[in-house]
Amino acid sequence: MDLQGLRARADELMAQFDRMRAGVGDVQQQLRAVSATVTSDDGLVTVTVGPRGQVTKVELDPRIYRQPNASQLAATITDTIRTAADQAMAEVERICRPLVPDAQFQAHMDADLDGIFRQLDADLPGGDRR
Repeated sequence: MDLQGLRARADELMAQFDRMRAGVGDVQQQLRAVSATVTSDDGLVTVTVGPRGQVTKVELDPRIYRQPNASQLAATITDTIRTAADQAMAEVERICRPLVPDAQFQAHMDADLDGIFRQLDADLPGGDRR
């Protein structure tokens, strides 16, 4: 890569950094506000989760006592939490996607450190030799 190409890449990275820095406060507020509430198909379990998928509230309909099946109830609660966490993560992804280049985004969401480092290496001059 020649000097002009390096300058262009540096300018591109600085512009990306400026966009990210300018939007951080808004993004943090939006991320803190993320929650997802899901009710199980049978209507017996309602779960609310926060932006990291953490359970913030569980509501159980009193009808659960009519057919006491602890295993089924546990499975319903687990499935409902999983669905709510998936919805919350989708919202987090929607909020963060404009700030992270597409090539890196999925690796970040999957906590794929090898993928993140490969992308960072590829972004460096001569780094795409791997």
